[in-house]
Amino acid sequence: MSSVEVLDELRIRGLIHTHTDEREIKAMLSKGAVTLYHGIDPTGSSLHIGHLVGIQVLRRFQQAGHKPLVLIGGATGMVGDPSGQSAERNLIDSETLAVNVSQIASQLKKLLDFNGPNAAQLVNNFDWTQNLTLLDFLRDTGKHVTVNQMVAKESVRARMASENGISFTEFSYMLLQAFDYWWQYENFGCTLQIGGSDQWGNITAGIDMIRRRSSVNVHGLTWPLMTKSDGSKFGKTSQGSLWLDASRTLPYEIYQYLVNTDDKDIERLILQLTDLPFEQVKHVMSQHMSAPHLRQAQQVLASEVCTFLHGEAATSAVKSAGEMLFGNFTEITEQHLTSLEQIMPKTVIEASSIGGQQPIDGQQGVSVTQEPAVDALVASGLCASRGAARRVIKGGGVRLNSKRVHSTSETIQAIADRFILVQLGRKQHHLLVIESQSSS
Repeated sequence: MSSVEVLDELRIRGLIHTHTDEREIKAMLSKGAVTLYHGIDPTGSSLHIGHLVGIQVLRRFQQAGHKPLVLIGGATGMVGDPSGQSAERNLIDSETLAVNVSQIASQLKKLLDFNGPNAAQLVNNFDWTQNLTLLDFLRDTGKHVTVNQMVAKESVRARMASENGISFTEFSYMLLQAFDYWWQYENFGCTLQIGGSDQWGNITAGIDMIRRRSSVNVHGLTWPLMTKSDGSKFGKTSQGSLWLDASRTLPYEIYQYLVNTDDKDIERLILQLTDLPFEQVKHVMSQHMSAPHLRQAQQVLASEVCTFLHGEAATSAVKSAGEMLFGNFTEITEQHLTSLEQIMPKTVIEASSIGGQQPIDGQQGVSVTQEPAVDALVASGLCASRGAARRVIKGGGVRLNSKRVHSTSETIQAIADRFILVQLGRKQHHLLVIESQSSS
């Protein structure tokens, strides 16, 4: 891929939403390596799967010979971007922010190439704002951005019209991001900023500032926000975001989320989240359409993304887990569940928490209903209440250690006195690991 063809590649993959003059961008790219940047605020201790789009766009520019700057917002993270927010963000204390910055930096170093002539570079805007005085900032930065421009931003207008309004802190976020672009132009020669479509107002503020302060035309490019065909956010589950940190979201969970992608979304997600060439994607989709029930395209997406994030060994393990969980075998062994223990969601429980304690003869007021299947469903988190657990058992959608449950009072025999595999329907699985009395 040549330095200019990267734009055509992004367009084919559906990764261009808005941009400044395309002819000028192509002319700039044709002259040689361009320095571009993408900013990520450390609002959490891990990136989530929605960040993959920005990482993939950076990688494609890098593969075309350009130099990516990855900005971790140690300063802007203290303020909070109002984009996409219906209410004021909670401020993050400096210690938490420092931990978040460090952990996100570690993740990025595994996902981008930080070696070679066009090596990616991590930068932190706290480095160039920590000693900036308020008066200097207002005079040198605020002077070049109009209030009209700031209130024209959709997220700002929406918040101003809301009951809670918007604080001056978040209102000023655009100034900080504009200053970031200007500073990186002056110090790194950065002439292109990329981001999600909700960042267009912030990006154009920086473009205008560089034009006013440095008399230079720079550029911006955005991609569409990641949503599913039903309009819901991509990467959001009932348990929250899908994190790229394997200790927060297991590779198994990411794999299963992606393998359940709707057919309406699958081609777009393969194009946007993987490195598969366009011709290969067309071949995958052709095979998929001939037998959609086999979900071949979904398996390709899940495998490619899981391998990119966690490596081939993790992908192989989660595939094996899926074969065990969704296969037609009738007997699960200790070996099966030992291999699943480090892969799938699990909860450690005490033996006495399943089925309750036995009533003690001769004591008044001791009445414990023995419902081990209900206990297992609630302990796993697959059911929020005992009433909900009873209803799904009555509906016949529950299996414990691969055996269908017909009654709330059925006895559960833990495999190797240690494991209970809870299955709710075809897609929800959880492993209960029983803690022995001697280890408690």
